[in-house]
Amino acid sequence: MTQVGEGHETAADADGPVMTRGNPAVGEILAERYQLEEHVNDDSAGRQVWRGIDVVLRRPVAVVLRYPGGDPATEMLQAAVDASRVIHPNLVGVYDAIDEGTRAYVVREWVDGESLRELITQDGPLDPARSTTIAHAIADALAAVHATGMVHGNVHPGTTLIADDGRVVLADARADAADSAEKDVRAVGGLLYYALTAHWPHAEVGRSAIPDANRDGSGNPAAPRQIRAGVPAYLDDLTMDLLDKRVAAPEADALAAELARLDAADDDYDDVGPLRFTQGNATAEPPRNNSKIIIGVAALVVIAIVGLVFGIRAITSQGNPSTSKTTEANAGGAPASAGTDSQAPSKNPQQIKLTPDMVRIVDPPKGDRDQSNQAKNVVDGDPDTAWTTHTFNQPKFGNLKAGMGVLINLGTPRNLADVRVETSSSGVGMDIRAGTTDPGDNSQGDQKIVDSYKKLGEPDADPKAGGTNRVFSVFDPNTKYQYILVWLTELPPNDDGSGYKVSVNEILVEGY
Repeated sequence: MTQVGEGHETAADADGPVMTRGNPAVGEILAERYQLEEHVNDDSAGRQVWRGIDVVLRRPVAVVLRYPGGDPATEMLQAAVDASRVIHPNLVGVYDAIDEGTRAYVVREWVDGESLRELITQDGPLDPARSTTIAHAIADALAAVHATGMVHGNVHPGTTLIADDGRVVLADARADAADSAEKDVRAVGGLLYYALTAHWPHAEVGRSAIPDANRDGSGNPAAPRQIRAGVPAYLDDLTMDLLDKRVAAPEADALAAELARLDAADDDYDDVGPLRFTQGNATAEPPRNNSKIIIGVAALVVIAIVGLVFGIRAITSQGNPSTSKTTEANAGGAPASAGTDSQAPSKNPQQIKLTPDMVRIVDPPKGDRDQSNQAKNVVDGDPDTAWTTHTFNQPKFGNLKAGMGVLINLGTPRNLADVRVETSSSGVGMDIRAGTTDPGDNSQGDQKIVDSYKKLGEPDADPKAGGTNRVFSVFDPNTKYQYILVWLTELPPNDDGSGYKVSVNEILVEGY
């Protein structure tokens, strides 16, 4: 069971001292809506964390109680209000913030799973690929927070939650005047270090402090590769650069893009190349590794030579103008979800590894969201598991909705070749759509997707011709896509004639 909201032990509670007043009664209903079911724990600031039920919407919630309320709870409540404005699949949703004077409480999403701290305490360090996936999710969440001008202030293994369905979410923002976007980003380096070594590179005190890192005589933490075999050099460098204040920290969105690139590389770290966000972020301090200087100087020399050659060619060709051809970007395709390239990729497409945190069900306009946990089945590589729609009375969903689908967030813009969808039966009406963002895993967000995403095209084969494997080669080769929607518009009949439904067994995406 997730220990919701446990964060930094060293951070003083900015809202003032928290006084424990004993547990409220199980079954007590707060604000005539939130029924307390189970006292889970007291978080690192002394606040009580409960699992509860929203009796109006009939969904589980986490309730964080603080004694007293009033002025001492102002910053806690304000942090909750700020957090509620940012909707992102890797952020815990905040639903309510209430001050009763003698106590105050925040109501938010309940996550079935465990914290990163619990996971590693039980199982030990994680493999490099999973460590990268977790760091990527948190960096993505921070990019969304920072885009609003806010900071999180409490990125920690105790606030990094791993849901049972594989989703990674960040909880319990506690930013104060001492926090900054840079500290958030460097904390992602701390998460990587902890995931790879089971040690935290920032000293902590308190009853549940995480084991400190192994340190040299100067107090600097040992690199992950010095502690544990099998950590790729590239991931080791990235982790230590994020922790090294002599090296300028990237913006959260740049870090998220870099981790997405590394995440997509999976276990093959040899071909990922240099850090993409280091250009333009150099500092006056010398780098930790002199070999980087040598490589940089060599690269500049090569660039200078290439520039000289092209400059000479340009001068000699001025007297011989030739007609040039241009290609209209996006001709015949939807607008790019994130930028365009000057030319189509030339190498062969490869399958893009999809993970559960990259997919979700889209069910507008008022879906009950009880199928959300099935999204992972379409990317698990097992054709025997699936997302199965409800049974409808009409093949085109009737008056209830225009359709249902699976949203795929690739994590970073990619050139795509095709999408392959395996279903339980033929005769499914289906198309592919693309957009520029995920406005949120809720009914309003789903409706915005339906309203704003552009249809790219139909599958290569006629759905009425039979077959359960559909291939969509509908992507503009000069366009990059991050958010794509596999959209169902018509359902086949059940074998027993009882209605209309279908199962989506697997979705594969190929790109460059």
